[in-house]
Amino acid sequence: MTAKETKTIEYDPIYDPFNPELIADPYPYYARLRDEHPVYYNERLDCYVLSRYDDIYRALRKPQIFSSAQGLTPEKDEISKLGIPPTFIMMDPPDHTRLRRLITKAFTPDTVKALEPKIRAFVVERIEAMKAKAANGETIDLIPEIASPLPTMVVADILGVPPEDREKFDPWSDAITSASADFTLDVEKAIGAVQGLVTYFGGMCQARRADPTDDMITKLTQAEVDGDTLTDWDILGFCFVMIAGGNDTTSNFIGNSTEQLDKHPDQRREMIDNPTCIPNATEELLRIESVVQGLSRTTTQNVEYYGTTIPAGSKVHNLYASGNRDPRHWGDDADELDIHREIDKHLSFAQGPHFCIGAHVARLMIRIYFEEMGARIGESYDVDWDNAERRKSGFTRGYTKLPIRIKP
Repeated sequence: MTAKETKTIEYDPIYDPFNPELIADPYPYYARLRDEHPVYYNERLDCYVLSRYDDIYRALRKPQIFSSAQGLTPEKDEISKLGIPPTFIMMDPPDHTRLRRLITKAFTPDTVKALEPKIRAFVVERIEAMKAKAANGETIDLIPEIASPLPTMVVADILGVPPEDREKFDPWSDAITSASADFTLDVEKAIGAVQGLVTYFGGMCQARRADPTDDMITKLTQAEVDGDTLTDWDILGFCFVMIAGGNDTTSNFIGNSTEQLDKHPDQRREMIDNPTCIPNATEELLRIESVVQGLSRTTTQNVEYYGTTIPAGSKVHNLYASGNRDPRHWGDDADELDIHREIDKHLSFAQGPHFCIGAHVARLMIRIYFEEMGARIGESYDVDWDNAERRKSGFTRGYTKLPIRIKP
């Protein structure tokens, strides 16, 4: 196909993650799925779709039936195509249990708690820099100014990457997480990112085994439970998860929450006036706009839903974002933001054995971001929605450009 040639895509009118209309506003599509097609088959993708909260929640808690070992997107053979290291998020028990137990041994609550002063100093520095630019009449793009650099700094700091090497992270993350964002898997671009990641962190593993420091890579090389330890490949898998899964998710959350709070200024004002409500507000914002719209599993046996049999070996896409707005679970106001809502296990960090291992780090970053933005800028900004740009992906939801004007 030449650069001038185009291809005609027949989008599935009920659910197709690459449909531009769905990407712009997926929630009417999800409501139709929940009401009319709670188990749906997309023929072009050869993938089944679950959209109701209870069905997704139960599937995530049954890895013996809904396996992660064949990858997490509807793409067939994604692991072999990308040459991804054997990450624990793409494993099932008992292998997953063994690796997660060892990683948790190193990735302790104390490790995360120790990050708070660095994160707060970084956020304060970024906010003050934005205010200085605004004082000079500049329009601020929230994404490159703070939303993207924040998780990059935190992940790099956790892994012990020196500042001069951190600019490598975003291209790796973008290439890997957007590999399936178009109509075909961009194998060449994604493989290059994976190879760069493997080469870099493979060298770090060897260096830390020979000369230990106090960073996470060192802790992972030294982690031991009942005589069991992590190999370099195990550690590379953890690095892959942290970079590919940790960078864009927090960045996208900041963009999504900015939109939601701009629509609900009374709730934004309450978060500013009463920071103690930030933790619950964070969970509600995670629920209302799930950054990861959904992840897939592969069935190990025939499964029946609503009279439809899903054959063994089928990809099943679990639409977290749909389950998070299912009125059957959340009530008739499921599409409305309510920072005082009683949050009962939203799906944005998944559930079950694959519950996001970095959730506590993400919550820490988000809390500090809201606290400092509220204290230092408050309501004194407007969003330039005419020039904002949404991420064009069927699998993650966020912004790539989000200009704001900070008022004097």
